[in-house]
Amino acid sequence: MASKAVGAVLFPGIDVRVEHVSDSSDVLVVEAVSTARPGRCPGCGKQARRIHSTYQRALNERPLGPRRVIVRLRVRRYFCDRKSCSRKTFVEQVPGLSERHRRSSTGLTGWLRSIAVELGGRPAARLCRRLRLVAGRTRLLRLLTAPAVPDRAPRVLGVDEFAFRKGCTYGTVLVDVEAGRVVDVLTDRTSETFAAWLTKHPGAEIICRDRATACTKAVREAAPHALEVADRRHLLQNLSAAVEKTCHQHRDCLRKRTEEETVTEVPEPIPMLLAPAELPRTQIIERTRHRYEDIHRLLEKRWTISAIARRPNLDRKTVRRFRDTDLDELLASARERRPHGVLEPFKAYLNARFTEAQGQASGTRLFLEIHARGSRQVVRKHLAALRAGTAEPVRADIPSPRKITSWIMRPRETLTECQEERLLQVRLSCPDITRACDLARAFADLVRHQRGYLLLEWIRQAEQDAPKPMKGFAGFLGVAGVSCVSTGPAQRGGVPCGTRR
Repeated sequence: MASKAVGAVLFPGIDVRVEHVSDSSDVLVVEAVSTARPGRCPGCGKQARRIHSTYQRALNERPLGPRRVIVRLRVRRYFCDRKSCSRKTFVEQVPGLSERHRRSSTGLTGWLRSIAVELGGRPAARLCRRLRLVAGRTRLLRLLTAPAVPDRAPRVLGVDEFAFRKGCTYGTVLVDVEAGRVVDVLTDRTSETFAAWLTKHPGAEIICRDRATACTKAVREAAPHALEVADRRHLLQNLSAAVEKTCHQHRDCLRKRTEEETVTEVPEPIPMLLAPAELPRTQIIERTRHRYEDIHRLLEKRWTISAIARRPNLDRKTVRRFRDTDLDELLASARERRPHGVLEPFKAYLNARFTEAQGQASGTRLFLEIHARGSRQVVRKHLAALRAGTAEPVRADIPSPRKITSWIMRPRETLTECQEERLLQVRLSCPDITRACDLARAFADLVRHQRGYLLLEWIRQAEQDAPKPMKGFAGFLGVAGVSCVSTGPAQRGGVPCGTRR
């Protein structure tokens, strides 16, 4: 009776008969026999009539509560009586339970495949261990099968590169933009491979890509009539980079206004007691300076970006940033990445008290005065830096360029009241940042709501009175030539206005 109940739970509608169940603390072993009709030969399709032998297979089944389930299934081997068939014998498969060359049931294989699709290799293997499923990352990845590639390319084809291994090997992913699914994956990102794919799969009318020129040659050769557009993500990413560069260039405006509005009750320190402070020689600042010198030395020797990136194991984008950015801007960015310590709010007070005491202030006494969280050693270190003249000056509380850029690029309704207030203070501090903010929000609204007919006017406004980084972004759009997708199925599928290359 128990065997019938187990069979009804584990094998509903499957042609097997449960003969014995062995129950232990963590494993449930089910011995079953196939009762299906004689199968057909997988080689010629002829239905079998004669049994050659029987043997027992061990299949892992889905767990039952906290216990693993192992099915010991006895199956039959049949003769193939067709003389022209290359197979002499074959083993039957129980539909819904077993498959060829599988040590797990059909149901468990489906579970593992779904986990592998969602998580990949190692994360999926960790989840399987938690669920008491026996499956390593290699086995999980083998369950993934590539979908069939259609003979014709989709009408709106999305193209982008991705990294198999960052900095070493890259591939190309092709996406049906209207359907929102992956069409194919290419093993590299060369124009020859992409051109061969377009030749083999015609039919693309619109090709949506980033602003790189790698696939332009392939499109001109294999799909000359296709319209190339820049996708929204990369356009907004390039715009965000231009806004952040503008904020970097005008940080002095923000600092000047903040220092003017800061009202402090402590007296100004005497200049004779505090030596002029230099940029603190912290680890990140020294690393930035040395990295800048090394990269520019190799550039003078005509090394390529990839060769320079391989030497210190850097990303190529990092190398390009050090190549195209001034050292002062890189050092300012490195300085901003330093976290604020517990002493930061009290440095102005400590500097004033140090000046009043003519450089003889006691660290313990000052610690007791400010009641700062932390040890007295923090105060003593700061006083020692003051005496040596290497203390960092009190920094104005201004947001970083990246934070300002995030406030500008995000939709206004997602900002908090505090963020809105701080962004307003930034806009009042610098007219160039204000202009960049207005242009960036206008462009983001243009792209997100697919108002391509306004793009030419936006370019003209940006080229007239925008900051230099914004002018560069707008100038590139103007030189490339504007191509807007009109209202229709393509626009409903998510294709934005873009630039024809």
